[in-house]
Amino acid sequence: MISSIIDQNTVDRLRSLINGVHRIVITCHKSPDGDALGSTLALCHVLRRLGKEAYVVTPDMAPKALEFIPGVRDIAVFTKHEARVRHYLEQAELLFCLDFNAMHRIDRLGELIEPLKIKRVLIDHHLDPDDVFDVKISVPEASSTCELVFRVFMQMGLLRFMDRHAASCLYVGLLTDTGGFAYSCDNPEFYEIMASVMRRNFDRITLYNKAMNTFSADSLRLQGYAMSEKMKLFPQHGASLIVLSKEELERFNYSRGDTETLVNKPLAIPEIYWSVFLREDVDRIKVSCRSQGDFSVSDICAKYFNGGGHQNAAGGDFMGTLAEAEALFYKVLGDLFPDIPVNETLTPSQEQQEQTP
Repeated sequence: MISSIIDQNTVDRLRSLINGVHRIVITCHKSPDGDALGSTLALCHVLRRLGKEAYVVTPDMAPKALEFIPGVRDIAVFTKHEARVRHYLEQAELLFCLDFNAMHRIDRLGELIEPLKIKRVLIDHHLDPDDVFDVKISVPEASSTCELVFRVFMQMGLLRFMDRHAASCLYVGLLTDTGGFAYSCDNPEFYEIMASVMRRNFDRITLYNKAMNTFSADSLRLQGYAMSEKMKLFPQHGASLIVLSKEELERFNYSRGDTETLVNKPLAIPEIYWSVFLREDVDRIKVSCRSQGDFSVSDICAKYFNGGGHQNAAGGDFMGTLAEAEALFYKVLGDLFPDIPVNETLTPSQEQQEQTP
């Protein structure tokens, strides 16, 4: 039995808002992932089946690796379709904000949304949401925003409108935001939700393989390089570190999404229970962290890397150089384990390089 965790007054108010409008816009955070795309597109599809004029707008392009999600090609992308995005927002009577907790996470799209005199609805599972939403459904304990969208459908009596297309979108978000059911899905109700989604008779195997097992040749080469040449292990600290510069990314024709699962890979090593990946971006260092068990990488990202997230999956941004970000990682090791000297285990190729005179 799936419990009703969203306050009924909130559900009733949301129902009243939806019933009172016709044109609805749904948006998500910059650099949308599977959960952001899956939740927005599933909600859009159900709203359209309710007779609403609903559109998804995003701050920037979806990764090529996620273009298989039903409806992705219909999204209005601000960096590509600015005029269309402006039109949708000017006509909107209600705005849904999915999978982000602060307006700065939608980048320049926020400049268009800030002055709008319409109600804003938040559906999100990140900590500490901004106080700028008229209806707030914020449940950090949830596995994903897709889980919360399903719960909204359930508590509003809308599951009958969730066909295989909407279910496919939710499945991708539930799958990818738990790392293939590896973390953030300890609640048994997660699997009851998954079972309900899968009853919509979509091609689960194909979606799973496209979401989790499909990579370009460049992506595979980049990941192989990162694991063989750049992975540093700190077994006494249970930690690993992978650092990739802009030059290294360009060498392998990096496309957004190519390193999406890279941070998870060191956790396959028995001695490693938390992993950090630093990727040099245009104006910042993107930080991704994963962990196992009770070790919270969310606390680390919040304290050191201007970010946060969930206990076993978190991220952040470092505004500095790659060398400074790496130095900060070593400081984290020292702060967390002051009595353990930092002795990294190098890959064979790194050891060979160090031994070469």
